[in-house]
Amino acid sequence: MASSNTPIPVTILSGSLGAGKTTTLNHVLTTEQELNAAVLVNDMGEVNVDAEFVERESELSQSDEEIIEMSNGCICCRLRGDMLDEVGRLADQRDFDYLLVESSGISEPIPVAQTFARGFEDAEFDPTGVYELDTMVSVVDAHSFWQGFDSGQALTDDDIEPQGNRVPEEALMDQIEFCDVLLLNKCDLVPDEELDEMEAVLQALQPRAKILRTKHGAVDPTEILATGRFDFDEASQSAGWKRELQHGHHHESAAAEHGVTSFIFDADRPFHPERIAQLFADLPDGVIRAKGFFWAAGREDVAMGLDKAGQSVRAGPKGTWIATLPEAEQERYFAARPGIKEDWDDQWGDRGTELVFIGREFDQETLTDRLDDCVLSDAEMDEDWDAYPDPFSPDDQRELALADD
Repeated sequence: MASSNTPIPVTILSGSLGAGKTTTLNHVLTTEQELNAAVLVNDMGEVNVDAEFVERESELSQSDEEIIEMSNGCICCRLRGDMLDEVGRLADQRDFDYLLVESSGISEPIPVAQTFARGFEDAEFDPTGVYELDTMVSVVDAHSFWQGFDSGQALTDDDIEPQGNRVPEEALMDQIEFCDVLLLNKCDLVPDEELDEMEAVLQALQPRAKILRTKHGAVDPTEILATGRFDFDEASQSAGWKRELQHGHHHESAAAEHGVTSFIFDADRPFHPERIAQLFADLPDGVIRAKGFFWAAGREDVAMGLDKAGQSVRAGPKGTWIATLPEAEQERYFAARPGIKEDWDDQWGDRGTELVFIGREFDQETLTDRLDDCVLSDAEMDEDWDAYPDPFSPDDQRELALADD
């Protein structure tokens, strides 16, 4: 048993419904005989089937409180406080050395990681110093992933109700982009050449993760336990799209070999709102991921965001331009990030567009031309932008395309 002064390491498993999270969890529990662990299993349904399966397949029991089940909600949102209450109670008992957390199939990993790494204001228990987030693991169903992106069908169960307007494809993309270890599971159902292509796509989406191929959730426990791989600041900046925006893209041989490409589109003029809305609703099927911010003429008050995951495309108000802030706040930004002033426009400040597109087998040149056509012309720069219709008027990001359209 660990010393009471030693933080309890935590491994969190994320992944879509049916990807194999519970199977992986049970494999680790039954393979690593010396592992003295507690397990928290989150299930969206009213009955926590996964917790019952873990209990049946392992030597842990719910009656002895070695397994904690959290049902009818997600630990990334409304159950965050409840989760901290439970792990706080476990920590008081301190009769285990490791905590394994299996989140629900549509949970977003970043809020769960934040809860352990930084606490949660609505909970009494502060996990910092008591728990230490060690490894974020995402389990991807190789068969569904490739079938979905290749055919344009939804990647997860269509019957799942999105939580907080998050569609399953977006949750899956979050899981891929925020992890330390990515398990490509059910590899026995996919030919090797397609697995190679999948890895190239996943590597483009998440450059820093260690990617492992598994069958039936069989992973060496040392790959996901006590790895010391988690670093919140690094992880939160490491998604493929973010890396593209910061550093640009340099083709890896595997990515180039399998047709995985990416590029950045930037502009210092606004988009015509109607034209760009039409383009976003009709992006090429080969574009797997698109994300970033853009400037829509007539909405100088707010930075617009684009978020494409699979077949779902959302666009709308996302943040604040630094140019709209009071001068004192602007100066604080300039002091913290001197590079902002280098691109500062005397009239428009930091307003502009920076979008990254990642995918395979799409015509980058044609898409770039279409994006250029959406940028205001010289004549349009002198028009009254307030007269333009605003397709991004809702407060929340608007759904422009759905997998079942």
